[in-house]
Amino acid sequence: MSPFIWGLLAGLALAAGLGALLARALFRRVLRLQRRAKQAERLAELGTLTGGLAHEIKNPLSTVQLNLQLLQEDLASQSLGHPRLVNRLDVAQRETSRLRDILDDFLRYAGRMELDRRPTDLGQLLEELADFFAPQAQLSRVRLRLKPTDDKVMARVDARLIKQAVLNLMLNATQAMDAHGGGDLILSVTRDPDCAVIDVVDTGPGIAPDVAERIFDAYFTMRKGGTGLGLATTRRIAEEHGGSVTVRSEPGKGSDFALRLPVADALAA
Repeated sequence: MSPFIWGLLAGLALAAGLGALLARALFRRVLRLQRRAKQAERLAELGTLTGGLAHEIKNPLSTVQLNLQLLQEDLASQSLGHPRLVNRLDVAQRETSRLRDILDDFLRYAGRMELDRRPTDLGQLLEELADFFAPQAQLSRVRLRLKPTDDKVMARVDARLIKQAVLNLMLNATQAMDAHGGGDLILSVTRDPDCAVIDVVDTGPGIAPDVAERIFDAYFTMRKGGTGLGLATTRRIAEEHGGSVTVRSEPGKGSDFALRLPVADALAA
């Protein structure tokens, strides 16, 4: 057999071998994608089921809470009074209210988010939040400051959800400072080449590095009575917008939470 034929056969064998390797790699990739798709489908189904379960729990819980309130009012109106029983009913009512708050936080975190994206002036959004939050800051001995911006910073976002995300950061900072005698809470928005950055800076106690690594995880909290879903919800809102949220902190000096949002399509219809 001529060298040309040998070379041709060797080339065909090599091509067949490479083709088989590529086919196996493609097959493995397809299997991985299928597994991920099935996992995503199961997670979506699980989210629907848990959301439905939370709603089902809230309905009878509301009834229990209402009846506890009515029973407490009936007992309190009687001339003889039942102070111990009234106190116990008060405890039960507070606990049912706490359970409702936990369920509300869970539904905000795990529920489906449908974004109503519109071009939004983020500076104006922060002004509205600052006006709304000022009384709470004052009660917590926190000085709230809003840094002015020279130019409008626009982003196409769901303003309601972004307000919720920033408000969660403000509440987290205020609670941390309130427990340590107060401090400064500073809001600002700036424009990077491809994103808008909303900074929520506080002069509180700061966050230890091992805590900072977990602070956005669901149900992780260092605050007594906290649900651990506020910052996790903020992260989810950021990611649903194609953005992110990060924290830089130094123990004893404070923290800077940065919410980044894409602005490339800010003026798109």
